[in-house]
Amino acid sequence: MSESLGDPASTELNMTAPETFRARFETSKGTFVVEAHRSWSPNGVDRFYNLVRNGFFHDVRFFRVIEGFMAQFGINGDPEIQGAWRSANILDDPVVMGNTRGRVSFAMAGPDTRSTQLFINFGDNSRLDEISFSAIGEVVEGMEVVDALYAGYGEGAPNGNGPGQGRIQEEGNAYLEADFPLLDHIERAVIASEN
Repeated sequence: MSESLGDPASTELNMTAPETFRARFETSKGTFVVEAHRSWSPNGVDRFYNLVRNGFFHDVRFFRVIEGFMAQFGINGDPEIQGAWRSANILDDPVVMGNTRGRVSFAMAGPDTRSTQLFINFGDNSRLDEISFSAIGEVVEGMEVVDALYAGYGEGAPNGNGPGQGRIQEEGNAYLEADFPLLDHIERAVIASEN
């Protein structure tokens, strides 16, 4: 894990991504590979590239997995690191490619609020295209691994029985390990190839 992770403004975390690259995610269920395309979402792909390169996703939980919808991840397990990123938002990108099965997009809470959280679509979620969820890439290997991620907790608190995002941000993996031990996690994510 990079020492610069605590400073989202550092040069090391703001490099321009290659036009295409592959990121390999080694998880508790197996390995999957995401191919990212800068032409689809330049701001999003640059952020994704820098997070992967610097080890942000190591030991990160899939904290919101909803069958038929998506699997969400991207809150760092160390509250100090996550705190540094909480307001490190990037500008929106126009939607070039839609949210269909296997596509990966950043989660957001309104305009220009993308930061570190992403989700992988399980099905056709093209309704998200209309509200500016811009796909950054797609799973090109191992979608069966994504399909197998533990979804038993369902929607997060307060609307469901899953973990509350505020508590994950404040307490990190300690909270998830104690209260949601069945969640799958990313062991490590690395850049596998660049073009």
